[in-house]
Amino acid sequence: MLSRKPLCILGAAWLALAAFVPGAGAQQPQASTATAAQAPASTPISQFTLDNGLTVIVKPDRRAPTAVHMLWVRVGSMDEVDGVSGVAHVLEHMMFKGTDKLAPGEFSRRVAALGGRENAFTSLDYTGYFQQVPADKLGEVMALEANRFAHNRWSDEEFAKELEVVKEERRLRTEDNPRALMFEQLRATTFVASPYRRPVIGWMGDLDALTAQDARHFFQRWYTPANAAVVVVGDVDPQQVLALARRHYGGIAAQALPERKPRPEPRQLGLRRIEVKAPAEQALVALAFKVPRLSSLEASPDNDDALALTVLAAVLDGYSGARLDRALTQGPDRVADSANAGNGLMGRGPQTFSLTGVPAEGRSAAEVEAALRAQVARIAREGVDERELQRVKTQWMAGEVYKRDSVMGQAQELGHWWIQGLPLDGDERLIARLREVSAAQVQAVAQKYFGDDQLTVATLLPQPRDPQARPRAPSAGVRH
Repeated sequence: MLSRKPLCILGAAWLALAAFVPGAGAQQPQASTATAAQAPASTPISQFTLDNGLTVIVKPDRRAPTAVHMLWVRVGSMDEVDGVSGVAHVLEHMMFKGTDKLAPGEFSRRVAALGGRENAFTSLDYTGYFQQVPADKLGEVMALEANRFAHNRWSDEEFAKELEVVKEERRLRTEDNPRALMFEQLRATTFVASPYRRPVIGWMGDLDALTAQDARHFFQRWYTPANAAVVVVGDVDPQQVLALARRHYGGIAAQALPERKPRPEPRQLGLRRIEVKAPAEQALVALAFKVPRLSSLEASPDNDDALALTVLAAVLDGYSGARLDRALTQGPDRVADSANAGNGLMGRGPQTFSLTGVPAEGRSAAEVEAALRAQVARIAREGVDERELQRVKTQWMAGEVYKRDSVMGQAQELGHWWIQGLPLDGDERLIARLREVSAAQVQAVAQKYFGDDQLTVATLLPQPRDPQARPRAPSAGVRH
């Protein structure tokens, strides 16, 4: 909502770029009785499954008397159907609007009274809710979260008011943001069958027609224990957390999940190109190449290529002064004010490798596009330097150390691994796999995936601003 969440809309995009701390999940619920699965000793993580199918993941971190409690639901905008786009995100807002025991807004007031902070987020692949509280208050926030997970209640009038907040959020974040508008159009053009083509916040026309019953139906279908995981990181004992989870979540009735259709993206058969006209001061060009995603941490042609593409993105744009920065944004002949590269790596749906650039004064979007592609072509032709690979890999290892400073970051990572159905020690295994990627593999993927047939290009064409238009003031209800 910004209702309560800084992470809200951007889920899948930041996941792809977040310093190789992707986000994905652990193993799917397997047993019908509570069983523990210990991760390697180097990573003290416990995983349990309650009788009703709910997964519980616990990682002790005793450096401070605090705990993060997160509830992850494996449902996002990709699980919507045409006509109700945005319903996953709207429902996330409504989860703060009351239960059978709590009045609208009371959830947040109670967490604050415990000395905690809380928020939530929605992405293409998942929805998440979190609280960070003193460790001795964990049972109290768990009771609150379990109550709204099982007994979310609100009136049609409350829904109508919050829907207007979401629509204003869309205006602020997308319709009044030329670059966001262009990227939304790029995604809608890149994918034709995959539900990834729809924006997480929803199309405005769908929001206009969305009903309270649409949100209730989505809640009833997907908010079930077998589709959710509780992640707790902090100054806690795994067995005590399990006991709390059994007490507060264990009584929620099990429910079968709806069948998920695969909805695969058909093969692209040629270059796609769009232009987006919007009031802006600078042009922008973005290239999206369809590439394989990482479906497991085992060796396979697609998995190996997904990893090599991630390394390629880091060579191009993984550190200050990387190839795109040096070649496109520096010197008297520079063509761009900024240039970036990123690889999607993993997600529940299809992934892309992106190249973006903002033309420098006097240079065109076409020149930037050509320059971006030329840098990939150069790697395809000449390969990469071992020193570049070593620099990137050293930064990954440093990132692994730094991210453990945050209990919130650790909880987010564990939830992401679970969402993707991957092992809880995936961070360590992923880094090990990335470290094995060779210069020859990077050169090979640069040769393989960057032709026109799997490319979609979007260009933002700046338009004059309406001198009569007044800047939109943020709505008091929008808290992103």
